[in-house]
Amino acid sequence: MDILALDLGTSSVRGLVLDEDTQPLPGALARRKVSLAVGDDGTGTLESPDYVACLVDCLDELSEAGHLRDVELVAVSGQWHSVLPLDAAREPLGPALTWLDTRPVASASMTGPADPDDYHQRTGTWWHRGYWSLRLPWLRERTGSRVASFAGLVEYVLGQLLEEVPMSISQASGTGLLDLRTLTWDDEALGLAGARPGELPELAPMQWRGRLRPEQAKRWPELAGVGWTAVVGDGGASNVGSGCVEPSRAAVTVGTSAAVRLMQRVPAGQELPRLPERLWRYRVDHDHVVTGAAYSCGGNLFAWANRELKLPGGAELDAALALIPPGGGRPADPRYGGDRPPGLAPAGSGELRGLSFGTTAVDILAGLMQGLCDLVARDLEVLESTVERQVAVVLGGGAMAASVWWRQAFAAALSPRAVSHQRNPEIGATGAALVALGRFEVAVELADIGRTDELISPTATGRSRSPYSS
Repeated sequence: MDILALDLGTSSVRGLVLDEDTQPLPGALARRKVSLAVGDDGTGTLESPDYVACLVDCLDELSEAGHLRDVELVAVSGQWHSVLPLDAAREPLGPALTWLDTRPVASASMTGPADPDDYHQRTGTWWHRGYWSLRLPWLRERTGSRVASFAGLVEYVLGQLLEEVPMSISQASGTGLLDLRTLTWDDEALGLAGARPGELPELAPMQWRGRLRPEQAKRWPELAGVGWTAVVGDGGASNVGSGCVEPSRAAVTVGTSAAVRLMQRVPAGQELPRLPERLWRYRVDHDHVVTGAAYSCGGNLFAWANRELKLPGGAELDAALALIPPGGGRPADPRYGGDRPPGLAPAGSGELRGLSFGTTAVDILAGLMQGLCDLVARDLEVLESTVERQVAVVLGGGAMAASVWWRQAFAAALSPRAVSHQRNPEIGATGAALVALGRFEVAVELADIGRTDELISPTATGRSRSPYSS
């Protein structure tokens, strides 16, 4: 049995075919870069029709190459937090807000939760611009009475292909409107969001399976009748793909953005462990939660530096970075895109300090990379307080696969913890497949873990990786 694994990220759409052991088939990878609109005002949006076209292109490419012939299951990793308003015909009334968008603000008449701590413990989130509790009123005010419903970008995109697409428990937890214990929409959160009956997606039941629409089944006959499993939020999928499925191992994932997370088994209905004030918590599925912190910076730091500072390429860049010890570079605040919850720093909060006429572009890049390492190290200590022990760390994601120096900088910043590296850059898609198969117990065994200082050769697909990959 082959598995089609889709990764619907912020910087790209990817589809790859895995065997029954979730190992990638040679050459069976299709990737399309998506155009993320960003602005100094905090804009961070994606156009849903263009996103749909990218997914269709990936499926066409895999089909034409014959890679979909033996697919018997489709698994999806999808970006958390995105939202777009729809009209009565379920057509978009504007672009989708992504996690990167910092513009939503509360109006003067709005008030937050009655008990902020209780709200945080129930939903795993805060009354914050990053969640639907603030985003829906802001979108409604900008869009007007034409809004009939709201959808996540992932659900909207898949809805163009499948007969029906309810929102998975994992994706719903990323909205900030879900009670993580009861797995139902939280009444107070709905009130804060001003959500009316019928405006939110239906929640997917356990073991939900989707099917292609008849017209799409004609386009990809290999997938006709194949079941599509519920979407796994990208952060949860990345933990599973990194082999970090128990609280003794934390995943530090750096793609377009970055995050540090611990996963625990807490079935629906059970009381959840207490959540520290500065950490969020989401659902991986009905039985597992993931707790952590996230950052608006990651591989996008490299993309900015590469574009604006004209960095040397390939081996020349690696050699230049090798001359800078971990902890070196120029002091930097990497929050170019502002804070992710619970922080409130706006877009444009990045800083570079200690510059001189001798400062090089590579010095600046190293400082930005080190700045992210320091943010993660601070929050990992808070995360460890929830399990009362020091944990091992697995680095993963496209940016980690691309940069030996960055991996070593993380290892130094997180010392004395044991730090290793997941070589497979497609941890989100692989993790979604493992969740779909219910194979959490073998995630550690299947993870391709190596040292942080080793060079990573091109993947079995024959394609090199860019640090700007989600």
